[in-house]
Amino acid sequence: MSLLQRTKTAFILIAVLFVIIQFAPVWVFFLVLQLVIIGGLLEFYSLSNRRKFYPQKWLGCLFALIIGATFYFDQFPFLLGFTLITIITFIYYVVDTNSLEKLALFPGSFSMTVAGVVYVSLTMNFLYWIRRDFGVLWLYLLFTVIFLGDTGAFLVGKTIGKRKMTPIASPNKTWEGAVGGIIWAALGGWLARTILLPRFPLLETMALSALVHAAAQVADPLESLFKRAAGVKDSSNLVPGHGGILDRIDSFTLASPVFYYLMKLLIMK
Repeated sequence: MSLLQRTKTAFILIAVLFVIIQFAPVWVFFLVLQLVIIGGLLEFYSLSNRRKFYPQKWLGCLFALIIGATFYFDQFPFLLGFTLITIITFIYYVVDTNSLEKLALFPGSFSMTVAGVVYVSLTMNFLYWIRRDFGVLWLYLLFTVIFLGDTGAFLVGKTIGKRKMTPIASPNKTWEGAVGGIIWAALGGWLARTILLPRFPLLETMALSALVHAAAQVADPLESLFKRAAGVKDSSNLVPGHGGILDRIDSFTLASPVFYYLMKLLIMK
């Protein structure tokens, strides 16, 4: 895929993302987020199928929506939602596992069905809470930190990177690139704070940005482990020049909850 195609796709994605965050009502943002989560979850299940784990896709999508509902409706607490998921899972597999063939597939199917929901839906729904509790400007700061941090990690790693950080998951990632990414993320936080949130303390913003991108640098190789185990380069080819949905959201799976709870700590100070 040419650099031109990648650039075109990136500009389209950024434009759509900006319109949804800036102008769409909160409930529209939530619904779009659920579509992204379902898309990423289905890609995760496709990767699992390659290793013959065969998760129940429809069941996982239902569970993802239940998790999303616990984030959206304050009257529907997470523990109640997760208990409901547990009950449905137990009943489904006890009833459905009715042959020796299904018995052999049961452990992998059970584990990956639930793991995918935790990995994609539980983590990504924190983006909704960030917008709801802190506002759109903080979403912009988070995106700036992730995008600039990733750019810095790539450029620094490409230029001076020597020490492999995660050779099995991501052979091209280096410790030098990781440090560079964290520095660029802190500078991205400074830039976003200067333009969008000038009243928020500078040092706290840069520290927040550095910690969030450190979390993102853990989440990115984790997705790479799933892809390498499945023997593929991208989670899908849905996004021209950029792989799949899971490839685009992998950094946010850990960065989003870390960002949310760090913000809660800073506000409580």
